[in-house]
Amino acid sequence: MSLFQDTYDIIVVGGGHAGCEAAAAAANMGCSTLLVTMNLQNIAQMSCNPAMGGIAKGQIVREIDALGGYSGIVSDKTAIQFKMLNLSKGPAMWSPRCQSDRMRFAEEWRLMLEQTPNLDFYQEMVSGILTEGDKIIGVKTSLGVVVKGKTVILTNGTFLNGLIHIGEKQFGGGRAGESASFGITEDLVKLGFESGRMKTGTPPRVDGRSLDFSKMIEQPGDVNPSKFSYSDQTKALTSQRSCYMTYTSQGVHDLLREGFDRSPMFNGRIKSIGPRYCPSIEDKINRFADKERHQLFVEPEGWNTVEFYVNGFSTSLPEEVQFSALRAVAGFENVKFFRPGYAIEYDYFPPTQLKHTLETKIINGLYFAGQINGTTGYEEAASQGLMAGINAALQVQEKEPLILKRDEAYIGVLIDDLITKGTEEPYRMFTSRAEYRTLLRQDNADLRLTPKGFEIGLADESRLKRMEYKKEASDKFVTFFKETSLKPEEANLVLIEKGSSPMVQPDKMYKVFSRPQLELSDIVKFEKVQAYISENDLDNEVIEQAEIQVKYAGYIEKEKNHADKVNRLEDVIIPSNFDFDKIKSISIEARQKLNKIKPTTIAQASRISGVSPSDISVLLIHMGR
Repeated sequence: MSLFQDTYDIIVVGGGHAGCEAAAAAANMGCSTLLVTMNLQNIAQMSCNPAMGGIAKGQIVREIDALGGYSGIVSDKTAIQFKMLNLSKGPAMWSPRCQSDRMRFAEEWRLMLEQTPNLDFYQEMVSGILTEGDKIIGVKTSLGVVVKGKTVILTNGTFLNGLIHIGEKQFGGGRAGESASFGITEDLVKLGFESGRMKTGTPPRVDGRSLDFSKMIEQPGDVNPSKFSYSDQTKALTSQRSCYMTYTSQGVHDLLREGFDRSPMFNGRIKSIGPRYCPSIEDKINRFADKERHQLFVEPEGWNTVEFYVNGFSTSLPEEVQFSALRAVAGFENVKFFRPGYAIEYDYFPPTQLKHTLETKIINGLYFAGQINGTTGYEEAASQGLMAGINAALQVQEKEPLILKRDEAYIGVLIDDLITKGTEEPYRMFTSRAEYRTLLRQDNADLRLTPKGFEIGLADESRLKRMEYKKEASDKFVTFFKETSLKPEEANLVLIEKGSSPMVQPDKMYKVFSRPQLELSDIVKFEKVQAYISENDLDNEVIEQAEIQVKYAGYIEKEKNHADKVNRLEDVIIPSNFDFDKIKSISIEARQKLNKIKPTTIAQASRISGVSPSDISVLLIHMGR
């Protein structure tokens, strides 16, 4: 008698952020889904910092929510602080971030998954995959249990042959206190997959009762906090916990340097590459030797716990070196450790081996999501899990896949970068990676993606109606600005106060509002605007959306036009059996890269490193264009 039903539509391996989003998406789209993880008590663990969002990452969380994923809702329900970053810059740079209650975050994810229909759970280590020819048929566990599946999504995080380093000590593990996973890498390599090794790290966790916060700079949340989810399921915070900031010093750096000869990063034991934009403290003081100090952010791990996360002090130095150096930091003179920082090496698979659906090119029905693809970060992992879950479900349902373009979502940029360019170091999303960031703002993720989520059966009707109301109300508000005139006597008091030239004759409010000196807080001082907002009962989300549409109309239109031109090349499909070797007039490097990545469109081919514009011209000619 089998432990499981005959064949699941989708088997998700791993219960981290990617695995949770994949399982939720697949099950909510009506597929019979099994989530297999090594420890059900550790679902959706925040292995590193207890926070969601941040620059570009916050946009991804909002996109996940707009499509019908769970990360935004869970983040809102378990937040202890909320901030909108980069408010001094334009709206394309605004990025939401929340500090999370680590224990509550994992609990909320677990409870939401347990309430999701079509989703089963099993606690065991998956030690291999089962295939027939070039198709996946299931997985096998370390106890020899076989589970059949039409599709399999691997979201193994840092567990594949994971190796933890603390000074001279090293031991197998997927994260502190948990064992590594063995067998899957070996199966995949036998099937012809290329694998590699990457590294990441984490700081010490400390006892807040031993810290002197009076010597640090308090970092409170926003006065009027927002939230991630567009849905009515969550509310903005009414109270918040503060974070704190302090600095290292030359004395701290000197103490750290004393342990460099025992650091696995410097003595050659760690050979893999770590995240460039989240370096360890020893890497920072080595690479930036001219810097006298570095910021450390001291972050609470929850509402009630005394555990704190020392953001900016990621390290794999011996624990006694970590301890003595941290005690030299202002406010940490009497610090007590909960646990030291460590580095971890793990297997990953270069993502050029994937299609844009995140299905592998070698094995049909097998999908990769998260750190197995060479990314770093909860948000990057969760978005891949969501898209893998969606596309696996659509494949089972024999429907067209959902592939987000670069002008449609940061998620589209992330996946296209991975598939087209690959990565040799942990990939992290930044606003600078998106060429259409004026279009891909955090405020309009619902307008961009909720219709797509609704169409595939993931975002419900209430979300769609809420989005439609927001669009209609903000469009009407913009029309009001275009059609309503202001007299000089109505506007000049505000204009002079803001250092803008006074009006000499009546003008449309749209033109007045577009002046760079004026902000929304100035515009709402006009009686006509106050009356319109009151009569139409407009909320802040609608008002903000209208403001952006007025103030940045020229930039938005320019980016849309550029995206439309590029998207014409997205429509030029390269046949799957196209023989690039026949084109002798393109460079050897271009031919090699095109053969390896096998782009599906001319636009994708143009983004491959080593493929020049002249190579694309030749390719278009050979395709009869």
